[in-house]
Amino acid sequence: MEYQFIDDPITGVAMAKFSLDHEVIGPWLEVEVGADATKLEQLLTAISDIEHEKQSEITITGSEYSVIFNRGDVTVQTNASLDGLEELPDSLTEENIDFDAQDSSSCGREDFREILLSWAKFVRIH
Repeated sequence: MEYQFIDDPITGVAMAKFSLDHEVIGPWLEVEVGADATKLEQLLTAISDIEHEKQSEITITGSEYSVIFNRGDVTVQTNASLDGLEELPDSLTEENIDFDAQDSSSCGREDFREILLSWAKFVRIH
């Protein structure tokens, strides 16, 4: 998985850019985590709880995105994809574009932990 963190040259806000298969993780980091040390700690604790088998699955629902931790991996997805209520117009579905692939991304727990720690360092969460 390829990603980079940059400061928006106009606003100075931290941005996260991820490769196509994992692109939903970028806006999730920006919107749901940002520079919130409490949120970061909650996410790292969830990883630890799964690793130590305190729970088999943990879902943390944010304002726009949710993250689901389980023994196999971590999935970040839009909340709209969770409820299944948003239907795409026929004109878009006829072109065989897989919009659902852009609504969620999964990766291993260790990779996810590394992303969180790298993000924290970039936005200077201590």
